[in-house]
Amino acid sequence: MEKPKYSKVDRIIHWAIAISLLLLLITIFLRLTWMNKYNMAAIIQDYLRDTDQVLSQDQRIALAKKIRQPMWDWHIYIGYVLVGLFSIRFLLPAFGYMALQNPFSKNLSQKVKFQRWVYLVFYACIIVSLVTGLLIVLGPKELKKPMEGIHVLGVYYLVAYIVIHLAGVLTAEFTAEKGIISRMVSGSKAED
Repeated sequence: MEKPKYSKVDRIIHWAIAISLLLLLITIFLRLTWMNKYNMAAIIQDYLRDTDQVLSQDQRIALAKKIRQPMWDWHIYIGYVLVGLFSIRFLLPAFGYMALQNPFSKNLSQKVKFQRWVYLVFYACIIVSLVTGLLIVLGPKELKKPMEGIHVLGVYYLVAYIVIHLAGVLTAEFTAEKGIISRMVSGSKAED
């Protein structure tokens, strides 16, 4: 079976999307952990106690939100980049690049059908995340809360997809598709 070669366009889009998704995950991780508004409010309170100053809990949380706002702005900017990257990704098949794979094609193995379904589900989830993110930032205020509820779920599918993707790539690399990683990096088969 002919092992696919990945064009420069394939590789650039793949790695640009991968890096953008990882950067988004970092901003989410920071927001949920070290830069959590309640943790930051507690740090502010500890500092103020040493200086004999007092702020209410609401004031400390407001200050914490202001401190982490630049980081969250990056989440939004990276979201815009992803909208552009996925728009390009979905337009590329019209120009003969990165065809979307049909899981209903005949004579596919169960493994290939599974792979294609994973990609389709991933793309559907990404579209939902990007649309809800755009509506949170650019849409009417009354949609912000319901869209946030949906948008926040994106972290779960994203982590699950990354785990499935990496497990599949590593399994392929060490079994039937040796060289898949080097082909995605350089475009050609690695030296055996």
